[in-house]
Amino acid sequence: MRSSMPKVLHEVCGLPMVLWPVRAALEAGAGRVVVVDSPERALERVLPEGVELAVQERANGTGGAVAAAMTTLAPAADPAAAVLVLSGDVPLVSAAAIGELLEAHRESGAAATMATTILEDPSGYGRVVRDAAGAVERVVETKRQGDSTQAEREIREVNTGIFVFAEHALRQALPRLSTDNAQGELYLPQVLDVLRADGAAVAAHVVEDERLVLGVNDRVALARVRRLAQAAINERHMLAGVTIVDPDATAIDVDVQIGQDTTIEPFTTIRGATSIGSECVVRHSYLVDCVLEDGVSVGPFGYLRPGTVLRRGARVGTFVEVKNSDVGPQARIPHLSYIGDADVGAGTNLGAATITANYDGRSKHRTTVGSGVRTGVDTTLVAPVSVGDGAYTGAGSVITDDVPPGALGIARERQRNVEGYAARRDADADADAGAALRDGDAAHQGGDA
Repeated sequence: MRSSMPKVLHEVCGLPMVLWPVRAALEAGAGRVVVVDSPERALERVLPEGVELAVQERANGTGGAVAAAMTTLAPAADPAAAVLVLSGDVPLVSAAAIGELLEAHRESGAAATMATTILEDPSGYGRVVRDAAGAVERVVETKRQGDSTQAEREIREVNTGIFVFAEHALRQALPRLSTDNAQGELYLPQVLDVLRADGAAVAAHVVEDERLVLGVNDRVALARVRRLAQAAINERHMLAGVTIVDPDATAIDVDVQIGQDTTIEPFTTIRGATSIGSECVVRHSYLVDCVLEDGVSVGPFGYLRPGTVLRRGARVGTFVEVKNSDVGPQARIPHLSYIGDADVGAGTNLGAATITANYDGRSKHRTTVGSGVRTGVDTTLVAPVSVGDGAYTGAGSVITDDVPPGALGIARERQRNVEGYAARRDADADADAGAALRDGDAAHQGGDA
């Protein structure tokens, strides 16, 4: 990935890559989920409650990672207990695909079942070698020239890095893995060789939809996986009754919720845990961790930052930024405004270029605007300040004191008109030009002398 960040912490549609298979395992009914990390424990901060962390003390391969995970699990009393192994860099695996793999494992009675798929371009993946009868014989790695032959590299069936093992068989095989390979690592697929040597059956389950088992090794692959994830997210919303006018020009994170009959217009980005109600319209805007109740309108060119709540029927218009504010039902912020750390009452209209000055250089302060308020254009509300219900502010006012309910707050210098100003200004300009010309002539004459 050429990154200081661990690969599996790179995001796919708002979720760290590693959490996609974690969520799939939980949805599929996993009794316990263990994530293997390096000694730096960089993944610990993103793991959901109940998911355990195991530390792989040294980077000794996928076999070493599974061995580290097994140390956190007590031996199972049930002889039919199974261990599912997922890869943190294979994010699109679904709970349904996991369920099908587990069912195939149960039906086969094998000691191990691996998930495979067929790729047009299998570069970088371990190849699945089958015997004459079609049974899995072994998996060969292809990252280093010495790991495989040319014939093996031409195989298109690949190891996806997803396995189901009989728990007791896995425990017996892991200590017998060898580092006798080009990378000097413990390869998890070697477990299959050990099991076959012991006379145990090894099965393979082919995943028909290769998109579910695509791995990520660089940012090109990450972008490809993200496109697939985004397409699935958009499709899910559209099938639930959301209109996404141009899915290819719309980015929606995986945890976003959108209600029925809402319309999302092109070039909109909706991130984080944003929740949008029904019959809303979002036009060419950027939303992050905010809440929109039913019937809300946003944009074009709106920016809703974390902590924003727009109550039923509220409208945020063109070039409006709202942060950590509660905007009441039917309230209007039509254009060119910044509203931060504020509570805005029902039915209020904030005129163009209304600004809440919420930061004094040391602390954030809150502004309270009542119901039915009308602010004039270019009003600045210097927090902490409140504007009472039904109050008004004059255009161009800087409001630093509370405005009582029903009052008009005006805070600007009284206008005065200077008669004849334009003519005097022009005369002064002509005089300055004449003086400059005379100075130039004098300098030229002095040069001739």
